[in-house]
Amino acid sequence: MSWQDDVERPSWPLAWHGLLPRERWLWFEQLWSDACALKERYRLAIRSGWWEDQVQVEALAALAAWTQRYDSGEWDDPPGKLALLFDIERVGALLRDGLDPFHPQRDRPTFARYLLELGCQPPPTGAA
Repeated sequence: MSWQDDVERPSWPLAWHGLLPRERWLWFEQLWSDACALKERYRLAIRSGWWEDQVQVEALAALAAWTQRYDSGEWDDPPGKLALLFDIERVGALLRDGLDPFHPQRDRPTFARYLLELGCQPPPTGAA
């Protein structure tokens, strides 16, 4: 780690609406990864189709940003971390709307179709 590592990096917005089509795809890809990680880490009962519900999208984006700040060391506030952990149950209530549980492997094609319907631009074929 060097002092250069402390340079302010632009943060990803909590909402996708103002992003360009390619940026939207990247934003949702990051949120997909975050949702998968949060589901496992906090045993969240996320439902299939969460990406179609704006409240669930915003809740996941906010929770991912919140946990990232603690994980990165940007925030070092034990009472705040405890507040996050206590609020997981309330956030989880926002994510339970729907019948089927979220299964990343099964739901991935539906998620990708939805991004295309939103006008998101996928990466070029063969891109990493």
